[in-house]
Amino acid sequence: MRLLVLGVVFLGITMSTHAQTFLGSKLGNGLRFTAADSSFSTQINLRFQSRYSGVVNLDDNSYTDNFLIRRYRIKFKGFIYDPTIQYKIELGLSNRDQGNFYNENSGAANIVLDAVLKWEFKEGWVLWAGQTKLPGNRERVISSGAMQFTERSELNAFYNLDRDMGLQLHHEHEIGDWVVREIGSISMGEGRNVTASNIQGYDYTARIEFLPFGKFKKKGDYFGGDLMREPKPKLSVGITYDFNDNNNRERGQLGRFLDTHVDISSWYADLMFKYHGFSIMSEYANRRIANGPAFGLDELGSQRYFYMGEAFNFSTGYLFKNNIEIAGRYVINRPKSVDISPDSEIITLNLSKYISGHTLKLQSSASYIQNHGGANELLFMCQAEIGF
Repeated sequence: MRLLVLGVVFLGITMSTHAQTFLGSKLGNGLRFTAADSSFSTQINLRFQSRYSGVVNLDDNSYTDNFLIRRYRIKFKGFIYDPTIQYKIELGLSNRDQGNFYNENSGAANIVLDAVLKWEFKEGWVLWAGQTKLPGNRERVISSGAMQFTERSELNAFYNLDRDMGLQLHHEHEIGDWVVREIGSISMGEGRNVTASNIQGYDYTARIEFLPFGKFKKKGDYFGGDLMREPKPKLSVGITYDFNDNNNRERGQLGRFLDTHVDISSWYADLMFKYHGFSIMSEYANRRIANGPAFGLDELGSQRYFYMGEAFNFSTGYLFKNNIEIAGRYVINRPKSVDISPDSEIITLNLSKYISGHTLKLQSSASYIQNHGGANELLFMCQAEIGF
């Protein structure tokens, strides 16, 4: 598979000398080509994250650590036939990208992350069709290559909506100085790359965002840190509601498949603020079973609980003029039952050096994890983000 992917890349580069125009590039913009007749364009990006992590168990002072390639991605995007019809394809090639091998995925790796068409059929209106991220919490929609911290928060880890296959309708308009965005989505409800027939219900998602001071520079409401050093205060507030009808996965689109079906109701509230290098991002997530039992059996016959509860995170950071950023984050996780997981509180300090924005950066973090009813831990991470 990886040889096939590399073959596609080199084939595209070779074809460009005959049938395409090379548009030039710079670090972060990938390789860009446009057909001689302007019938399509392609931009190719590669990136990977090399990470060291270590965990100290504060009960017995044991230490475990590892090196790994946390993410390795190849992305294609551009337009086809007309600039109003755009596409995005993203593949995850690291072991951590591919997830578990479930029967519902035909026992295969989850290599395909995104495969979506976006059609702007009217100014301000865009229809998405395919597999991509659902419009859930902001932290999840922000690319893993544009994070302020070495990793997303525990709120995101346990409560995010992730990716799914379906349709999304995006609308953006202005009311005075305000920018307002609405997103509606209908998807299969079981997550990415599911090949089993859908005998359950569907997932319905609605999101609205308010930007009272206008748009951020270069879509800065969807990347971590104030790398644009906004000259005027910028704020975005978002609210999402999601209803997953007759679902049988532990966390909606994620987790193990169980033999029980439930209706899951989730809602999220988040904000992003940036001004002169200073940034704040905060989120709240709440997930409940609207109808059905609290647990089921997985494919091995083990009893597992649907992950229900609520969580809150707050993060802030400041980017100095030398492109070094200091950031801190506080997270509270309150699962509905101790049978799911113990309550926890996490404090994280993060140091980043942006060499070329989010494309080339070095990051390190230290977290204190207080597990109520379990062993407390210290978590250390060092990471290099490398891409083009």
